Amino acid sequence: MKQSVNIILSGGGTGGHIYPAVSIANELKEKYPDAKFLFVGAKDKMEMEKVPQAGYEIQGLWIAGLQRQLTLKNAKFPLKLISSLLNAYKIIKKFKPTVVIGTGGFASGPTLFMANKLGIKTLIQEQNSYPGITNKLLSKKADKICVAYDGLERFFPADKILKTGNPVRQDLLNIEGKREEAIQFFNLNKEQKTLVIIGGSLGARAVNNLIEKNIDWLVKNNIQVLWQTGKLYYDEFKKYDQLKGVKTYAFLNRMDLTYAAADFLISRAGASSISELCIVGKPVIFIPSPNVAEDHQTKNALAIVDKEGAILLKESELETFQYVFEVLISNEVLQQKLSKNIKALALPNATKDIVKEIEKLIH
Repeated sequence: MKQSVNIILSGGGTGGHIYPAVSIANELKEKYPDAKFLFVGAKDKMEMEKVPQAGYEIQGLWIAGLQRQLTLKNAKFPLKLISSLLNAYKIIKKFKPTVVIGTGGFASGPTLFMANKLGIKTLIQEQNSYPGITNKLLSKKADKICVAYDGLERFFPADKILKTGNPVRQDLLNIEGKREEAIQFFNLNKEQKTLVIIGGSLGARAVNNLIEKNIDWLVKNNIQVLWQTGKLYYDEFKKYDQLKGVKTYAFLNRMDLTYAAADFLISRAGASSISELCIVGKPVIFIPSPNVAEDHQTKNALAIVDKEGAILLKESELETFQYVFEVLISNEVLQQKLSKNIKALALPNATKDIVKEIEKLIH
């Protein structure tokens, strides 16, 4: 008889923190069908919508990060922090978790801090190659830290680190043999090469502007384009659907077919995207967002680029795009090398390996 367990998961702010937490919860649910699950998020952030959609209960804390500029919002930070710590304490005392798992984001700080104070086992799942300040602080008391990159003993206690990789959507683990289905699904021309653009769920202004500037050139070069603009920008860029061989989407829901259709990809360098792209194993140009904390997207991308698994194009160098892309599409040896090297970095069993570590803490 499996013991009944209570599990708190805390992570949010972006899909990169939410979806790993949901993947871990789903895997744990299979192992412990009688377990009780509770997510803790930040009020007004996307987890308050996405987690219930995935079938889990969530409670929100009044918390936000410090702004980099001096703003009025920073004046409220101490108040929000105290409020969040008190509420996290109340939630934990009431729910009585066996283990608390943090996948990053504002709410995971107070939640794991209080769990540690109350002597409850904690596990951190760090997605990035360069962790944020919250996880660096929490790591001192955490029981286990699951990471996706080498070299994180610079930031975390080495004896707690396990390299598991990042949880990815299960349907991506097998896109072999889906190309025909993908070409029909997106109504593509199978004789043409396909470029897929993914700028994250909300979209990326700089990436969209780059594609807009070069869309005629791409079409002229016989490249068809699957373009996820993000929901913030869809209305602005959907007009390019009128061009032959260009398809714009606010959001691409069938990522398995998206990746199966792709010959080349342009992507931001969020940790979850990189983990997916390693499994997919196609030639990628990373355009990291320079606007994230600690510039961690650039550091994530470099972890792949330094092993000759992808091409890096900084936002400050976008005027070289045509040259970079032409070199890629005209050189099959380079394409094969990038595919082989990025695939060698894949860790497809991440969710199962993380759950094994959580099971050790439960028992």
